[in-house]
Amino acid sequence: MSLLLAVALLAAVLTAATLRPFGLPEAVVAVPAALLAVAAGLVTPDVALDEIAELAPTVGFLAAILLLGHLADVEGVFRWLGARLGSASGGMPGRLLVLVFGAAAGTTAVLSLDATVVLLTPVVLATAARLRLPSRPHSYACAHLSNSGSGLLPVSNLTNLLAFPATGLSFLGFAGLMVGPWAAVLVVEYLVLRRYFARDLRGGPGEQPEAPERGSAVTGPAADSAAAQRAPAFALAVLAATLAGFGMSSALGVGPGWIAAAGAAVLAVRALLRRETGPVRLVTAISPGFCLFVLALGVVVAAVAGQELAGWLGTLLPDTPDLTGLLLTAVVAAVLANLVNNLPATLVMLAALGPSPHTGLVLAMLLGVNIGPNLTYAGSLATLLWRRIAAGAGDPPRLGTFVGLGAVTVPLGLLASTLALWASLALLT
Repeated sequence: MSLLLAVALLAAVLTAATLRPFGLPEAVVAVPAALLAVAAGLVTPDVALDEIAELAPTVGFLAAILLLGHLADVEGVFRWLGARLGSASGGMPGRLLVLVFGAAAGTTAVLSLDATVVLLTPVVLATAARLRLPSRPHSYACAHLSNSGSGLLPVSNLTNLLAFPATGLSFLGFAGLMVGPWAAVLVVEYLVLRRYFARDLRGGPGEQPEAPERGSAVTGPAADSAAAQRAPAFALAVLAATLAGFGMSSALGVGPGWIAAAGAAVLAVRALLRRETGPVRLVTAISPGFCLFVLALGVVVAAVAGQELAGWLGTLLPDTPDLTGLLLTAVVAAVLANLVNNLPATLVMLAALGPSPHTGLVLAMLLGVNIGPNLTYAGSLATLLWRRIAAGAGDPPRLGTFVGLGAVTVPLGLLASTLALWASLALLT
């Protein structure tokens, strides 16, 4: 009965986060569920507080990076990037896809997958509309790379931050082992999307060989041409310095959250002095409700893991990071991510791997929870958010297209990235 109650609470939290009835914040259901889990004895108060304390630095970083992304947008970084994408593409859909891949991969790696979904995707859709090009390939590239392209750095995804301490690696050590798998999955994604959307990518400037999946043209401020804009040099310099700070954070003994907060503080002071934003908007940008949701979700997942679920799952997982063990771990993580969402899947997998897991197995788990969500909408909150943003921009995705594309990219991406991880471990450890 305890397991059934814990699973029911987790299901209620995830369902509310997915559907967001009446537009209510995710925390509205998650916080009462966490309190009920403690009240029902599914998790002790001490364990719940320990879970919150363990997640606090990760949630702090999440707030800082969300604010940094918002302020970069205020500075015009993404409008400038959209203009550069449009002009560099020459109106050719295939060339634009290459450029979008580079922009999405870089944005996801440095500013996390949320920035790619919330800030880059609308700009990409507007750019495609302004050039009169099909939007499908470029929209799906943003969606896919927000997940599968989030494996390069510890700061690229909340899942990475949750698992980073268990790897025992430095910031640069993590990047060194994951650059091969990251590059491998990007190649797979590009080749598959190029083939899957071949008809949309034919033709010259301004030609639309096939009607895109949209209800109306993309409109709004982001659709305005920004070709004459100067590069937002100050914001780009701050972002470059922040990235450099991430790389030095381990050597300096400073958490990446403090680095992100420093970068955000510099841009915030400038934006406030120039009256480009206000205190209320800055608080809204850190998404306090979502941060509270992550903390409450951690308590609910701890309640589920405490009912022997993590122990049972641990019996399925390998102990050694040989190729078979890495593949099995990645596949189990991918399946679990699509069943319960990748954030709780990460927490459960970490508990199942035990207190001292091998670094390779933790990294293989991250491949699963980051690449796997491209198979279903429910696999990642970022994917759910992308679906709403694309629909709101007049380009609603189709479930059949999303699942069909994911059915090809997920298994191929997992195989290619796991092989690359296996090779990286053999060479660098």
